[in-house]
Amino acid sequence: MKTSKIALVLLGIFVFSGVGVYLKSCQEKSSSTTEQASTQTPAADQGLLPAATFNADSAYKFVAKQVEFGPRVPNTKSHKACAAWLADQLKAYGCQVINQDFVATTYDGKKLNAVNIIGTYNPGAAKRILLAAHWDTRPIADKDTKDKDKPIDGANDGASGVGVLLEIARAIKDAQNKPNVGIDFILFDAEDNGEPNEYRGDSGNQVWWCLGSQYWAANKHVPNYQAYYGILLDMVGAKGAVFPHEGLSMQYAPILTRSIWDIASRLGYGNLFIDADGGALTDDHAFVNDIGKIQMIDIVELRPNDPKTFGSYHHTHNDNMNVIDKNTLKAVGQTVLTALYQE
Repeated sequence: MKTSKIALVLLGIFVFSGVGVYLKSCQEKSSSTTEQASTQTPAADQGLLPAATFNADSAYKFVAKQVEFGPRVPNTKSHKACAAWLADQLKAYGCQVINQDFVATTYDGKKLNAVNIIGTYNPGAAKRILLAAHWDTRPIADKDTKDKDKPIDGANDGASGVGVLLEIARAIKDAQNKPNVGIDFILFDAEDNGEPNEYRGDSGNQVWWCLGSQYWAANKHVPNYQAYYGILLDMVGAKGAVFPHEGLSMQYAPILTRSIWDIASRLGYGNLFIDADGGALTDDHAFVNDIGKIQMIDIVELRPNDPKTFGSYHHTHNDNMNVIDKNTLKAVGQTVLTALYQE
């Protein structure tokens, strides 16, 4: 994620209906705290079908493992090593894996050897849900006061979303009760290689962020691939994070957005998934919606009324494991996991 995403980039709007996760009695709210909810399993008394349990300790370890590789910047050894590990993890959790290799060009003309990693669970299911996150890291710390030209750990901006997806895959594999849908996990590469924060050059009509999702949306891993809906996770693990309704999500898929936020509220996470509208962001979901023609929403940290919209650590060397909070991972992971079981 990057500050430039705050610009309202409306790439196209289209309307969908029949979102299966939409629940009745959307005004029903739970007053449980994050800490209370983090130990409970979704139950029928919340008006939800029971789901597998998301393990926050496991998700935290998945985040830490990615950080151990070092910055996952394309064209580096740490990037290549982490890609192999991610593919192996998805395979271990019962997914068929495709590595979608591509060459991306950055705003300053650099060529990146990049790869979108796609894990397909229950490939025979006609009804499919798309879950995505980006796995690369920012190659510069352009919001820091020192070592601005060095890459960052990207514990939250990148690794947290991937960690949540890996834990969802693991939880489903180990659960006796499986969701009744197919799931496609897509780990987008080259999301975070856009212009520096202080860049004042002319970018033309090209969006230099989200290069992996732009490529995938125009070159799907399966011809004519479609999904019932998609959820993007970006910066979903920080202490003190809140998740208002992201602007493009509300324009592309307002019913889906409110449905997911309703599930979070029923599970006791209404203090994180706040019932308020945030800014519209140029994130990976924009291209999945506009080019790929699949409705996708974005669960992303946005801090209302804070000049540091994405947190003080954003695009600095402070984006390390010290910012990661298990309760935040749990809230996001259990919400998305529960949504899958409502189909």
